[in-house]
Amino acid sequence: MKRFLLMAATLVAAPAMASIGVDGTAEGAYGAAVSVQTLQTNFGDANMGAVDYANGSELDAAYAVIKGGNLYLTLAGNLESNFNKLEIFIDSHAGGQNQLRGDNPNVDFNGLNRMAGLTFDAAFSPDHWLSVTGGGGPYQMYANYSELLSGGGGNGYYLGQTGAASGGVLGGGFNPNGILATINNSNAGGVTGGTGPSSGAGVTTGVEFCIPLAALGDPTGPICISAFVNGGGHDFVSNQVLGSLPNGTGNLGEPSTVNFNNHEGDQFFCVVPEPASLVLAAVGLLALRRR
Repeated sequence: MKRFLLMAATLVAAPAMASIGVDGTAEGAYGAAVSVQTLQTNFGDANMGAVDYANGSELDAAYAVIKGGNLYLTLAGNLESNFNKLEIFIDSHAGGQNQLRGDNPNVDFNGLNRMAGLTFDAAFSPDHWLSVTGGGGPYQMYANYSELLSGGGGNGYYLGQTGAASGGVLGGGFNPNGILATINNSNAGGVTGGTGPSSGAGVTTGVEFCIPLAALGDPTGPICISAFVNGGGHDFVSNQVLGSLPNGTGNLGEPSTVNFNNHEGDQFFCVVPEPASLVLAAVGLLALRRR
């Protein structure tokens, strides 16, 4: 009987205690992908295989888990090193902006407000935004953050920069909550080029974040995310969105005219916190081990 309890403790506790390193790769501790791309990329099919530079942009899959007071998020695929933007909108609590306002904080050369008018699915109203971009020589990835308050305004920051496949520490900016981010651009698989059906399943490298929940207003429930690749001036939305757009969809173009309600399916995905009951059960079973 004691042997059974020890085995149960190990099986229950292992997922809760597994650590995640921020290096641009979704390791096994994430579990299965929470969203997978089903549409070819219309923004260039990357095939260089380098951790830093890429010659195309695609969003193949999303991996996400909430644990230890952090949201860990990997958006697998590639971000072309021509300063294309990866836009991440996060809905973590009530309020937010279902349609982006034009009076949000001026971050990344007012790039957030360049997207004013963009409308999300009816069930999605983000309250926070993150964006990353990369290029130059030597390669650097740059990250920005903003609140999306229902009435506009709020706080927005340039978080800083880092190299590829780093530990995620951002330098040179203002990062009060200690958000970590990095990129591994080495994927050469995933979706192919075009607007037809394809699959991003199995890709695990891309842009990875560790976002303290304090940076998102300390949410306690599910967190929903919409991510897409955008042009270098935050000015031309691609067809690489997670959740995926329908097959046959080309680049969406001008952000102010984008309305995700006009496209079948949900252009967002959600992640729930680790069940507290599992963690408590693990603690209880480990206590039996010590008797």
